[in-house]
Amino acid sequence: MAPDSLATRALNALADFLRLEAAGGIVLIAAAALALLCANSPLEEFYDGFRELPVAVVFGDLRIAKPLLLWINDGLMAVFFLLVSLEIKRESLTGQLAGRDRLLLPMACACAGVAVPALLFTAFNRGDAAAMRGWAVPTATDIAFALGVLSLLGSRVPSGMKLLLSTIAVVDDLVAILIIALFYSHGLSPVALAWAGAALATMLLLNRRGITALTPYLLLGVVLWTALLKSGVHATLAGVATGLMIPHVDRRNAIPDEVEHSPLETLEHALHPWVAYAILPLFAFANAGLALGGLQASDALAALPLGIVAGLVLGKPVGIVGAAWALRRIGGVRWPDGMDGRAMLGLGMLCGIGFTMSLFIASLAYTDVRYEEAVLGVLAASVCAAILGMLWLRAVLPRRDATR
Repeated sequence: MAPDSLATRALNALADFLRLEAAGGIVLIAAAALALLCANSPLEEFYDGFRELPVAVVFGDLRIAKPLLLWINDGLMAVFFLLVSLEIKRESLTGQLAGRDRLLLPMACACAGVAVPALLFTAFNRGDAAAMRGWAVPTATDIAFALGVLSLLGSRVPSGMKLLLSTIAVVDDLVAILIIALFYSHGLSPVALAWAGAALATMLLLNRRGITALTPYLLLGVVLWTALLKSGVHATLAGVATGLMIPHVDRRNAIPDEVEHSPLETLEHALHPWVAYAILPLFAFANAGLALGGLQASDALAALPLGIVAGLVLGKPVGIVGAAWALRRIGGVRWPDGMDGRAMLGLGMLCGIGFTMSLFIASLAYTDVRYEEAVLGVLAASVCAAILGMLWLRAVLPRRDATR
């Protein structure tokens, strides 16, 4: 396939991605607001009943029984991670992460935007071993939420800012996936891991043999998810592994030019609306319902939520802007057109919107009252980051002709 055709396809995919993520972010905000309303109204009993609704799947001798909340967090979020993995693979092969020059700035910004929040969280909670299980909570950026807020600024926003924000968030997601795999697995089962390895090896074999039909990969993905669920490794990582095995067009592939989309792109286009408008809003609705009636001012000032707020609201912009500034001083890295130091600071502020991934990591880290404290910190930080980032960018970004 011709390089210019690949570039055009990558740009079109990116434009579709940005439009869908921005609109999905607004739906995500509405779902979180609805969850808070239900949890703090006479609907609380029905809301709790919805989350605790028992759901069982039986297939022969295999039986998986969980409350609906865990099916959402372990099952539907595996589909979200599948989409994230597809996006990372596409961007790495034919998109904005293809090439060292393109990758250096967002990679450095994302890594610094993970490290500084984690250090700030540690500074607040280093004396509490149980609280420190959530050190990774303030390290994530919610791309849908952030792009949704950015879309409210309309034509003020230069296209390079949207691109850099989305690329940083993609790298951020990759780092979060590695953190979950390394630090939030427990009680490993060798037998289940062997089944998972067999499913993954079969997918790899299909990929190497040039099999492009999606059905065998998805069926093996279900086997992999079930095996990981029983293995002690978090089941959502099955989505990541499956996404990396789906074939994609690049310059080395033998897929003919007349094929409009690679299998990866076909699956990504099919999943993206469902994830943006159904899975992520449902996750937000199921996880953001924090009952505020029993909270006191001292709860908001506890070390755990303060560490999360400091990590997201302060750590994200400090890490991202610091890395971007350092690379610019060293030389060899250009910032996107239309972006100066003030715009970069606003982008860093918006990256402090953790939400989806932060709530997800909090659900893995805590099972007691600390989970409620973590949710409080994530919600407060995300709202603060969204408001501060939007107000700052509205003040510093010039108005632009929407037709240009």
